[in-house]
Amino acid sequence: MNAYLGRAPVALAVAALAVTLTACGGSDGSDGSDGSGDKGDSGAAVRIGLLLPENETARYEKFDKPLMEKKVALLTLGKGKVLYANAGGDAVRQSAQADAMIKDKVDVLVIDAVDSKAIAGAVTKAKDAGIAVVAYDRLAEGPIDAYTSFDNEDVGRVQGKALLDALGDKARTGKIVMMNGAVTDPNAASFKSGARSVLDGKVNVGKEYDTVEWKPENATANMTAALSALGKDKVVGVYSANDGMAGGIIAALKAAGVSPLPPVTGQDAELAGVRRIVAGEQFMTVYKPYAREAEAAAELAVLLAQGEKIDGIINQVVSSPTTKRVPAVLIPGVPVTREDIRTTVILDGVYTPEEICNDAIRAACQEIGLK
Repeated sequence: MNAYLGRAPVALAVAALAVTLTACGGSDGSDGSDGSGDKGDSGAAVRIGLLLPENETARYEKFDKPLMEKKVALLTLGKGKVLYANAGGDAVRQSAQADAMIKDKVDVLVIDAVDSKAIAGAVTKAKDAGIAVVAYDRLAEGPIDAYTSFDNEDVGRVQGKALLDALGDKARTGKIVMMNGAVTDPNAASFKSGARSVLDGKVNVGKEYDTVEWKPENATANMTAALSALGKDKVVGVYSANDGMAGGIIAALKAAGVSPLPPVTGQDAELAGVRRIVAGEQFMTVYKPYAREAEAAAELAVLLAQGEKIDGIINQVVSSPTTKRVPAVLIPGVPVTREDIRTTVILDGVYTPEEICNDAIRAACQEIGLK
């Protein structure tokens, strides 16, 4: 897949959208309403339904939701509203949440699916009701109108390359364990494919798991089983698809007395993951600039709600098992090791050194210049 092509298309779309909003709202500052309670000519007063999948991963509540709310407010001159629901990892609950928003007649649904197949029915209902659907972060099945996410195969390649570099000569002398994400998440297959494209033929994969619900405790159980089957002295590295599972993997390695810890990958740049990297327990993570993803989703949603074209911000076309040639905005991830923390998550304002450097890792922070 092609990497995200930079900020220029998004900036152009914002400018175009601002012109649209000005035209709709009128030069006298009125909202263009005809007084009937409908939106009338004002496309600014849009209602966006935002459905996020779970709250075990810190990013959704800390980054995605507030970033999208802020961008929708900016694009709609404060008139747009985001209606929010989190499924808590329950696909049935998410479908019910989508049904409720459809009945509430939101203008657009932005859905980060718990289960990409299970949500297809709700997507179809939305389309039948004349509600556009933006698939967010995960490519939902059904007749979606647009998709925004990170270039997930590229994320896997970044992880695979980092692991290969960390292994060096050990790549051929021992076994690695691959801890992939949940089979219900199409992103997991993309991460795996990207990582495999780098690792295949260069490492020996001793055990591989598709981790149920991405849960750290399931990763712990899988890693414990892998160590038992392979022998703790034979595991030279672990491909972990995200930071949450990396934490569970490292817990299993420590419980088994593995020392030194082998390199373990991750993704999402969660605070706990960044702290483990500082401490030397986790080798790397992939930082995904959530602001760019959330802003792209907000722009797509507002444009679709207004009946405007989205071509100006599209940089890729993707296909799901049910829908071909879906317009998409794909954004690249950035590898983060101990050496990169200051120039990535700190520079972008995701965390401050004070947030990262708790008492347990203060000395390690000083070693790498985080004070």
